[in-house]
Amino acid sequence: MTQDLFAANATEEAVALASRIAALLRGMPLDALVPALNEVRQVLHEVSPFRYEPVDCVRWVPAATVTANDYNPNSVAPPEMRLLEHSIEANGYTQPIVTWQRDSAHEVVDGFHRHRVGKESKAVGKRVNGFLPVVAINADREDRNDRIAATIRHNRARGKHKVEAMSDIVVELKRRNWSDEKIAKELGMDPDEVLRLTQITGLAELFANQSFSKAWEIGAPDDDEGLALEEAA
Repeated sequence: MTQDLFAANATEEAVALASRIAALLRGMPLDALVPALNEVRQVLHEVSPFRYEPVDCVRWVPAATVTANDYNPNSVAPPEMRLLEHSIEANGYTQPIVTWQRDSAHEVVDGFHRHRVGKESKAVGKRVNGFLPVVAINADREDRNDRIAATIRHNRARGKHKVEAMSDIVVELKRRNWSDEKIAKELGMDPDEVLRLTQITGLAELFANQSFSKAWEIGAPDDDEGLALEEAA
C-alpha cells in the first residue's frame, strides 16, 4: 500500500514537473525549442525501460544533416514514390528515419525515401520546418558491416533490391571477412543465394572453395526473377 502511494505521488509530481517544463519551452523560438525538446527526450530515454529500443527516442534534426549511405540497393518506382509523398503529406511522418550518427551528421540506415520526401516535397518540408524525425541505431551496431546488414534486413521486408547492387554488397562483406554463413544469417538469405550473388560478380576467387548445390551450377543462365529478393510488403 505504501509503495503504491509512493508511486502515485511520484507520478503526480513527474506530470506536474513535465507541465512546468512544457510551459517553459512554449515561448522558445524554433531554433532553440527543437534542441531543447531533443535533450529532454534524451534525459527521459535514459531512464526508460525501453532505452535499448531506438524508437523510444525520436529526435528532430535539420534535414540538411541527414545524408544517404553509399550501399543501399533498394529502389522505389516513381508511382510508389509519389504515393509515399502523398502518404506523408496526408498522414504525417508515422515512422522515423533510422540513422547512424557521426558528429553532427546522420547517415541513413533505413528510410532513404522518407528522407527524400522530407527534403524534396515543399509541402512536407514546410510543415516540418526543415527538420526530419530520426532514431539512432544502437551503439554496438555502428560498424559498417552491421549498418549494411541492418539496411538489407529493413529493405527485404518491402520492395525490391537491384541484383547487381546486392551482389556488390555480398562481395564487400566477404572482403570484410564475413563468412557465407554469417552473411546468410544477417541478411536473411540461404547459402545458395549468397553463392549465386557472389558468382554474378565474375570474381571466381571469392567462391572458388565453396560448393554449389545442383540448383546453382556455375555457368548456368542468370535468373533475375529468382534473385529479385522481393518480399511481401
